[in-house]
Amino acid sequence: MEENVKNALIQIVGNENYTDALIDRVSYSSDASEHHHRPDAAIWPQNTGQVCQILELANKLHFPVVPRGAGTGLAGGAVPEKGGVVLDMCRMNKILQINIEDRQVVVQPGVVYADLQAALDPYGFFFPPDPASGKAATLGGNVATNAGGLKGAKYGTTRDYVLALEVVLPDGSILRTGSNCMKSVSGYDLTRLFVGSEGTLGVITEITLKINPKPLAASTCTALFDAIDQAGRAISEVMHSGIIPSALEMLDMECLSALRNNSDLDLPDAAAMVLAEADGYTQKDTDFQITKVMEIFERNKAREIKRAKSRTEAERLWAARKSIGGVLYRLGHNLLAEDVTVPISKVPEMLMRIEDIKRRHKVLIATLGHLGDGNLHPNVIFNGEDPDERDRAMHAVEDLFQLAIELGGTLTGEHGIGLAKAPFMELEHNSVAMDLMRKMKKLLDPNDILNPGKMNLSVQEETRTTRFTKS
Repeated sequence: MEENVKNALIQIVGNENYTDALIDRVSYSSDASEHHHRPDAAIWPQNTGQVCQILELANKLHFPVVPRGAGTGLAGGAVPEKGGVVLDMCRMNKILQINIEDRQVVVQPGVVYADLQAALDPYGFFFPPDPASGKAATLGGNVATNAGGLKGAKYGTTRDYVLALEVVLPDGSILRTGSNCMKSVSGYDLTRLFVGSEGTLGVITEITLKINPKPLAASTCTALFDAIDQAGRAISEVMHSGIIPSALEMLDMECLSALRNNSDLDLPDAAAMVLAEADGYTQKDTDFQITKVMEIFERNKAREIKRAKSRTEAERLWAARKSIGGVLYRLGHNLLAEDVTVPISKVPEMLMRIEDIKRRHKVLIATLGHLGDGNLHPNVIFNGEDPDERDRAMHAVEDLFQLAIELGGTLTGEHGIGLAKAPFMELEHNSVAMDLMRKMKKLLDPNDILNPGKMNLSVQEETRTTRFTKS
C-alpha cells in the first residue's frame, strides 16, 4: 500500500481500524470459495460517513475497494482479485430499529443473520430467508448476493424482503432507495438494482427489511428413495399439489454417506433422502400438509417414510442438513460448491444428467439442494494438486452450467456470480443484456474501483478464463 494512501485511510478510520499486516492480508485473501488473492490492506469503517470518505478517496486515486461481510460466500465475491483495500463491514453491526407495528427492521450491514433472528424471537417475528451459513453470514452479504436458503420454496429470497437501502456510491455520494411502505412503485426500482449486485455498484450501509410473524407449529418428515429421479419427481409433484412446504431439501447418496460417517445420525444407504417441513399457525394445519406430502412420497415409490416424533428430532435433522457443506470438505482437497437452478419441472432430468456428468468425467459430485424452488448444489470434490483430476473437475463444472442453461435454468440461484462464474455469464445473458449491465457499471463506477473483476462486468479487461487463482 502506498504511504500516502495508507496515511489517508488511517486519518479516516483511525489506526486501530486499519491493517496491512501480512497475517491479516492472508486472512482477507479468500472467502469460502477456492479463489485466493491478497489485498494491500483491510479497514473497518464505523459509520456511513467514513465509507463515503473511503470511496471518495479510492475514486480519486483509483485503487480497488472490495466490500466484505463474513466471508462465507462460495463464489469468490469477496476475494480482492485486483488487490486494493478490503472494506470489512463487520463493525457496522447495530440493529437500529425494530418496528413490529409496521413489520420492519432497520439494520446495519454487519448484523449477523442469526443475531437478528434472536432479537426478533421475543416479538414472535422472524426474517424468513434461511441461509445455511446464517450463524455467521451478515445481512449486508445476504443483500449483496440476494441470499436464499432452506425456506426459499415458501418464503422466497432476500430480495423479497428488502424495502429500502442506504448505499454509498463510488464517488462517495449517498443514495437512498425504496421506502418504509409495504408497497411502492415510485420511479425505477433502484432497491432491486443493488440487491444481488455483489458490491460492484455501491456499498450498502443501511438496510430496511420486511419481517413476518413466526409460525407457531411445524411438522417434519423424511423419505428415502432408491433412484434419484424418483426423488426429483416426488418433489416436483409436491410443488404443484396445492401444498407449499416451508422446506423441501434433498441429499444424494454421497451426502448421506458423508453425514453417516461424520455425525451421530443413523442414516441408511439410499440414492436420495428428501427432508420436508410444513409450517403454520396450528398443529392441525401442519399435520394436514405433511400428511399430503408423505402421500406424494409414497406414490413416487419412496422406500421408507418417517415423520419426526418431536421438535428436537426435527431440529437434529435440519442441523445435519445445514452442516453438510463443512462435512463435504473432508472428502477431498478441493470443493467447488456450485449453485445451478432449473424450473421445478426439470429437476428430475437435471438430477439424472448430473449423474451422467459424474460418470463421464470420473469425478466425485455430491448433490444436495433446495429442490422446492429448483435450486441444486452439485459439489464437485477433487484433488487440485493432480492436474488430470483438476482438469476433469473443471470440465464437469462447465458441463453443469451448460446443462442448467439448456434446461431453461440459471448459473446461480443464491451464491452469486463473483469470480467463480464470471467466465460463464454469456452462457446465460445475451450480448444486449451484457452490454447493458456493463454500461450500468460504467455509469455508476466509471473508474472500476468497486469489486473489480467480478461478474464479468469490467470493460477494461478481457474475461477471465480460469476457475480460480492462488497467490
